[in-house]
Amino acid sequence: MTRRPKIVISSRDLDRLEKLLDSMPANAFSGMPELEAELVRAEVVEPDEIPANIVTMNSTVRFSIDGGGDMMSKTLVYPKDLDDSGQMISVMAPVGSALLGMRQGGRIEWPRPGGGTMHIEVHEVVDQPERAGELHR
Repeated sequence: MTRRPKIVISSRDLDRLEKLLDSMPANAFSGMPELEAELVRAEVVEPDEIPANIVTMNSTVRFSIDGGGDMMSKTLVYPKDLDDSGQMISVMAPVGSALLGMRQGGRIEWPRPGGGTMHIEVHEVVDQPERAGELHR
């Protein structure tokens, strides 16, 4: 796999994700090792220091997979917040884990469920709670 781009996450998101992962059995979902590795390698900053162009939890992001023309727009959420609207993606889903901490314009190569890799590109951070001043969500 190619070198992954630098990612940035807030200390609040890190704390919540670590608690969530600690409460689960090992390999509770297929991408658990990758998400754990992302949390370890991330630059962690306070919520009020998150750049406006970074995908954080509860951010709405426009992205594409494998350079396809289909642009998707989803809100990155914790599993408990996932609903049937089709407008959200769980951080526990492979694409959700890949999006966390990415910068607008960034690209990442990520393991595809069932084998192989996919390339995910962040086109726009449409809405970010920290940018809107929602630091204690």
